[in-house]
Amino acid sequence: MTEGETRDRWKRATEIVGVFLLSVVAVLTAWCGFQASKWGGEMSIAFSQASSARIQAANAEGEARSARTFDLTIYASYVEAAGSGEDELADYIRQRFTPEFEVAYRAWVRDGQVERAPFAREEYVPEGTYEAQELNDRADEKFAQALENNQRGDNYSLLTVLFALVLFLTAMSQREIVPWVARTLLTLAGVVAIVGVAILTTFPIRI
Repeated sequence: MTEGETRDRWKRATEIVGVFLLSVVAVLTAWCGFQASKWGGEMSIAFSQASSARIQAANAEGEARSARTFDLTIYASYVEAAGSGEDELADYIRQRFTPEFEVAYRAWVRDGQVERAPFAREEYVPEGTYEAQELNDRADEKFAQALENNQRGDNYSLLTVLFALVLFLTAMSQREIVPWVARTLLTLAGVVAIVGVAILTTFPIRI
């Protein structure tokens, strides 16, 4: 086989490998773009859910503050009536205690009224407190999930840059250049492509 035939064979092989790389990497680049878009959408949804949960938590906290204010007002009236010896009025006001405050009041009296008021008891949990905590926890969870989804989208976007490098190296190898340079560029493109595919297999997929 003459040197010219060998050169032509290498050139044809380089062209075939180059076309294969270009085709495969083009598909992988499109896939990465699709996944980046999907994870960007998931990020937006998670951020919206976090914002919604935060608003609901604020409403629940407002409800808890209102309940506490009501209990404070009723308790102040009760103390005033009891201190004035108006037992009938005091009993009437006592019946207006909310269930949450009644539990704390009974525990406070049972334990000798050590604290300054029933409000200091751990049993006292105004309505809306637990709900607010749960919603805040949900908001934190969704916010963290949104950040994670954003990072996933960024990872796919960065991978498109890596595959773009493969396309560049492959395209350069198809130019009329010194054969050994073309083979070097094509080999480098193949190595980068393999590394990119290996990284791609570790990424989560969203359909």
